[in-house]
Amino acid sequence: MSKLTVRRTTADDLDDIIAMIQELADFEKMPNGPQLTKLDLLRDGNFDASNSAPLFYSFVAEIQENIKPKLIGYSIGFFTYSTWQGKAYLMEDIYVKPAYRMTGVGKQLFLKNVKFANDQNCSRFDFHVLDWNPAKGFYEKLGAENLTKSEGWEFFRLNKEKMIKLCED
Repeated sequence: MSKLTVRRTTADDLDDIIAMIQELADFEKMPNGPQLTKLDLLRDGNFDASNSAPLFYSFVAEIQENIKPKLIGYSIGFFTYSTWQGKAYLMEDIYVKPAYRMTGVGKQLFLKNVKFANDQNCSRFDFHVLDWNPAKGFYEKLGAENLTKSEGWEFFRLNKEKMIKLCED
């Protein structure tokens, strides 16, 4: 494989990230899931300098092919807060294009996120994985603990329609 670089995302990367978000949704069997636009990412990641703080942080994995670099993976995460442990980081997405899986790219991208969270004084690093995703074994080898098994925590969500309905009642 060509030279791998894992770096912070720039505004110039956002078209490729939107495409990879769709690829991830297809892989997760949720092709209609993504509803973000490049403008959402520009605003929410503070790539247009409109917010005082970004709502998310993103990294890309890039290889040098011929003269032009090629993005082959991305991650998106954000800070959360634990009333038990303080500042924490939640990695929302990590994705590596299929042709580059099992080559160490995912590990480098994952470790970049862990280092970022550690450098930002986070007390923990959280992420979720679909129960059928074979990457679960990869994360467990790196020392991650499945909280559903060990502590019984389950992940819940209210979608926008349900939020609106609750607010109307």
